[in-house]
Amino acid sequence: MNLYKKFANKHTLSLASNAVMPVMGMVTISILARNLTKADFGSWIIFLITYTIANFFRSGFLQTSLVKFYAGASSERKLNIAGSTWFLGLAVAIILSILSFCVFLINKGNASTEIIIKWLAIIFFSSLPSSIALWILQAEERFDRMFILQLVGQGSFFVSVIILVILNKAQFQMVIYTFCVSAIITSLFTIIAGWAKITSIVYKSKACIKELANFGKYSVGTSISSYLLRGSDSYIIKYMFVDPSFVGVYYLPQRLMEIIEIPLRSFIATALPAMATAMHQNDKRHMTYIMKKYAGILTILLIPVSITAFIGADLIIEIIGGRTFIHSDATTVFRIFMCFAILLPVDRFFGVTLDILNKPHLNMIKVMLMLIVNVVGDFAGIYYTHSIVGVALASILSFLVGVVYGYIVLKKYLNFTMTDILKLGFVETKLLLLDLPNRFKQKAKKEDL
Repeated sequence: MNLYKKFANKHTLSLASNAVMPVMGMVTISILARNLTKADFGSWIIFLITYTIANFFRSGFLQTSLVKFYAGASSERKLNIAGSTWFLGLAVAIILSILSFCVFLINKGNASTEIIIKWLAIIFFSSLPSSIALWILQAEERFDRMFILQLVGQGSFFVSVIILVILNKAQFQMVIYTFCVSAIITSLFTIIAGWAKITSIVYKSKACIKELANFGKYSVGTSISSYLLRGSDSYIIKYMFVDPSFVGVYYLPQRLMEIIEIPLRSFIATALPAMATAMHQNDKRHMTYIMKKYAGILTILLIPVSITAFIGADLIIEIIGGRTFIHSDATTVFRIFMCFAILLPVDRFFGVTLDILNKPHLNMIKVMLMLIVNVVGDFAGIYYTHSIVGVALASILSFLVGVVYGYIVLKKYLNFTMTDILKLGFVETKLLLLDLPNRFKQKAKKEDL
C-alpha cells in the first residue's frame, strides 16, 4: 500500500514543510554546539539572530502581501505581482548591502563581527530566489513543492555541517561558507525548477509595486512587533535578574511552545491562500467560514493537548531539559503557557483575517497593543512575584487583549461570534475524526483496483 498516497494532502504536506525547518534546525544547532568552540558557537548564534531579523523584515514586508494578492488572481495578474515582488526584494537586498557596507567600515577590529557583516548581505542576496519561490508556492497551495524546497535548504546545510565535522573543519568561518553555499544551491534549484519565476520581473509595474509596498509597510510592522512580543520576555528577564540562568529557565518552556507553533503555522499556510481566493471573489461569507473552521479545529484539538501537557509538565521538562530543571520555575512557566495556548489559534487567525481584509494597519495595532501590555505586565509581574512566573502570567493578559481587540474589530466587517468558532470547530473536528477510517478504506480500495 502506497503510504505517500495515503497521507499526501495539503494539510499533512503543509504540516511536514513547517516541521522540517525547526526540527532540522534544532538538530543542526545541537551538532554545532558540540563541535564548535564556545567563542565560535557564540559568533554563529549572533550571525543566525542577525540573519533571522533581516529575513523577518523581508518576509514581513513581502510574504503576506504576495500571498494575499497572488492567490486566486488571473495569470496575467500573477506575473505582475511576482515581478513586482522580485523588484521590491532586490531593492530591500540592495539597501541591506549598503547598510552592511557602512557598518563594516565603522566596525573594524573584531574578526568574527567583520565576517558576520561581510557575509550577511551576500547570503541575504543568495536566499532571495528561494524565499520568493516559497511564498509563491504557498500562494499556489503547492505544499508538496514547499516540502521539497525546505528539504533541499535545510538538508544541504545539514549535510554540509556533517561533512565539516567529519573533516574536522568545524569553525565559525567554515560554517558561514557552507550556509552561503546551501543558500545558493537552494536558490539555483528553485530558478532551474521554475518555482521562483525570476523572469516575471519584466512584468513588474509601478502601480503593483506601490500596492505591495503600501500593504507591506504595515505587515512588516506586525512582523517586527510579533518578534519583539516573543523576545521581549527574555530581554526583560535578563535586565531585571542578575543571574543569567533565569533566561535559560524561561527559554526552555518557551522553546517547547514550538510544539504548538508547528501545527499552527501549517494550518495558517493552508488557510491563507484559500481565504485570499475567497476575498478576490468577494465572498466574505466563505472567507469567514474558513477562518472559523481552521481556528475552531485547532482550538478544539489543543484543549486535550494542553490538559495533557499541563498534567505531565514535570516529566516533559525533565525529558527535554534534564534533572537540572525539575525543581526550577520552568515547570510552572510551562503550565502557564499551556493555559493560554488555546488562545493562540483564534488570536493568529484574527490577525491573518485582518490582513486578508486589506486592514493590515489594524493587525499591526493589535500586535503592538499586545506588545505594550506584555512589557508593562512583565515588569509588574516581576515586581509582585519576584520571579519569572510573573512574566509568564503577563503573557496570558497579552493574548487576551489580542483576542478581544481582534474580535471587536473583525465584528465590524464580518458576521460571526466566538461561539460560532467553537461550535464549528467541534463539528468539523468530529467529522474529521469520524471520516478518517472511511478515507483509509476508500484509498485502499482504489489501490486494490
